[in-house]
Amino acid sequence: MAYTAIDKPSDYFVSNLHTGTGSSNAISGIGFAPDWVWIKNRGATGHHMLFDKVRGATKVLYSDITDAETTVSGHLTSFDSDGFTLGNNDGKGSTNGNTETYVAWNWKAETSFTNDASSTSIGSIDSAGNVNDTAGFSIVSFTGNGSSGATMKHGLSTAPKIIMAKNRSRTADWLVFSSSMSSNGDFALFLQSTSAKDNSQDYWGDTAPTSSVFSVGNRQENNQSGEDIIAYCFSERKGYSKFESYIGNGNVDGAFIFTGFKSAFVLIKRTSGTGGWFMFDNKRDTFNLTSRSLQADVNGAENNYTAADTMNLDILSNGFKLRSTDGAVNRSGDSYIYMAFAENPFVTSTGVPATAR
Repeated sequence: MAYTAIDKPSDYFVSNLHTGTGSSNAISGIGFAPDWVWIKNRGATGHHMLFDKVRGATKVLYSDITDAETTVSGHLTSFDSDGFTLGNNDGKGSTNGNTETYVAWNWKAETSFTNDASSTSIGSIDSAGNVNDTAGFSIVSFTGNGSSGATMKHGLSTAPKIIMAKNRSRTADWLVFSSSMSSNGDFALFLQSTSAKDNSQDYWGDTAPTSSVFSVGNRQENNQSGEDIIAYCFSERKGYSKFESYIGNGNVDGAFIFTGFKSAFVLIKRTSGTGGWFMFDNKRDTFNLTSRSLQADVNGAENNYTAADTMNLDILSNGFKLRSTDGAVNRSGDSYIYMAFAENPFVTSTGVPATAR
């Protein structure tokens, strides 16, 4: 029996900490050439800054606000073979302020693809991007046509379980699809918002993704006619990634979530009520309890929940366990989704077990 598809998860995802210099700053040691880089100032207020190779190094989106894409020369200036280079930190937000501390989350999607829908008969809208099917991750760019039920190729061999999409051309919500909320794509979340799941609009064409395409509705957020959209798609890979849901129990001896690996990154969002997008990783907290949290929907500095029974979780060799009664992650009877990426699989393909931290 195969324990994992990926023995070395850090070949495809890694968190990295850096200190800003206020001038050109090459960040190395990532271990691969990243295709998607998400940077947040840990010590001060500043927008979450999202960059990818498909849009280009100087193009930035912000997970905590609805703004359109902007071109800023002083943030991320290049994607490099072992990391990325930062500029002199102009524009809104912050990636490299002198002496400021940052975390960067890095994903690999190394192979480019293009799809002419009319010639391949895959989807109804042309798409292009980068994909890493081994790791179950793709970055998809397309131009909306305003038609509900429009489809585009995502480049993966299995259906995405999470999709994050943003209209680059205008102010608009970030739309998030999660297969854990619905089997037919009729719910959406908003990455920049604490709102509960919403099924009042045709966000995802009321259709779940397939192994070849995903669908969109006729909303301006992800399919405004003539406007540019970017989507980040994630399929599960055993021993490397898990995108599921759980029910809170409201107890400091909280729910245990089996993932099949020791996590390098965990994002949690309450879906049955309001709640932030809480982000934990193995670089800001190297030992249990994991207590340092950022919110994808908030521009504030990092919180360190050191008090007992606050926003804490245990990172274990085969999953994570909630250690909080806080409703943001563990209200009794409430539903939550999570995204988790591995530091180590629970057991490698050769049978070597992982250990807790």
